Amino acid sequence: MADVMTPEQRSRAMAQVRSKNTKPEMRVRSLLHRSGFRFRLHRRDLPGTPDIVLPKHRAAIFVHGCFWHAHPGCPRATMPSTRVEFWTEKLARNVARDARKERDLIAAGWRVLVVWECETRDDAALEARLRAFLTE
Repeated sequence: MADVMTPEQRSRAMAQVRSKNTKPEMRVRSLLHRSGFRFRLHRRDLPGTPDIVLPKHRAAIFVHGCFWHAHPGCPRATMPSTRVEFWTEKLARNVARDARKERDLIAAGWRVLVVWECETRDDAALEARLRAFLTE
């Protein structure tokens, strides 16, 4: 099936995809702040530049989009029907890079939590998960 957008439209749409300050990330940050946790954002001196870092707890949180990070079993993580080979390789590289970043952080003595985009829809469950992680 051919792309329904022109190359210019597709380029504009893809340019709107952000890597920082996404809605799911902002939701996690809001819940953490409301719960009294203080954090730093996008620390470049740590492996993988985690989205949220809580130095006091030696904790790093990554907020992953279900599509871009190939969330297993999630209906939002569907494979596009065009250019399947390209997308398969691209998403596999993303997953491998995520695993490497997490491994490096753990080796450096940090605790790591991955929050998926689909998990940010339920505030109560997400807040409970964040509190459990940070009070271990």
